[in-house]
Amino acid sequence: MISRNDVCWCGSGQKWKKCHYPQLPEKNSQDMASVYKKQYGIILKTKEQQNGIRKACQTAAHILDETCKRAKAGVTTNQLNDFAHDLHKKLGVIPATLGYGDPPFPKSICTSLNEVICHGIPDNTPLKDGDILNIDVTCISNGYYGDTSRMVMIGNVSEEKRRVVEVSYECLMRAIAILQPGLPLYEIGNAIEEHARENKCSVVNQFVAHGVGIDFHEEPQIPHHFNHIQIPLAAGMTFTIEPMINAGVRSAIIDPSDGWTARTGDGRPSAQWEHTVLITENGYEVLTLLSN
Repeated sequence: MISRNDVCWCGSGQKWKKCHYPQLPEKNSQDMASVYKKQYGIILKTKEQQNGIRKACQTAAHILDETCKRAKAGVTTNQLNDFAHDLHKKLGVIPATLGYGDPPFPKSICTSLNEVICHGIPDNTPLKDGDILNIDVTCISNGYYGDTSRMVMIGNVSEEKRRVVEVSYECLMRAIAILQPGLPLYEIGNAIEEHARENKCSVVNQFVAHGVGIDFHEEPQIPHHFNHIQIPLAAGMTFTIEPMINAGVRSAIIDPSDGWTARTGDGRPSAQWEHTVLITENGYEVLTLLSN
């Protein structure tokens, strides 16, 4: 990680703190939230908002956990969607994906199978031995959003599929482990792409992680690949990290028939894990890690 006294990345020869280092108030300043909103469009959440987002994230994690338990050979992704939809209703929360976007997303969860990178639409295709599946849940609880996803391996999967699932998880956890106030945002993508490349995988660059909590998608956008975004993390930021890792080429092709389903450009498998995190005064909290 670049420090304030290191030579600036831009090549000026000056120290970073005298050149491109963001001019922000001191850590405890009352003005920090207003500066982040004005300069970056980022909402630094109050303690009350953090508590609401934390509850939404725990609910989303519970729904995801229960849904994943039911992902077995012979079960259709529509059946998983119906179960998750009913559980949202039982818990008094709203599935954020249902009706979202243009065209409106038609289901309550995303189910991305094998070569589908993200935004897979549940249908009547039964799961079978050897499949890998991402289940993505976002719920709205009392106006707050919680967003998380997980991979499920069905039966005996190929070495390539297992590798991309494991690399994706490790990419997520390595990115989370470095989080702290002051960390330049680009370090998240660097940690992910370095590990993916070491394991002969690619990182999708057509989709990003994002701020979340007050709305479904907030600032900042967070690339998972190498980048140069200098925004320093600050206490009160809530955002997802959700690396999409491919076994082959990084490119995605959007299905023109539904406007949502993104598949790998070469048909090889893809995997994704996702957590929502909160930047704290001294580090981070993984809000979608089940407390029990």
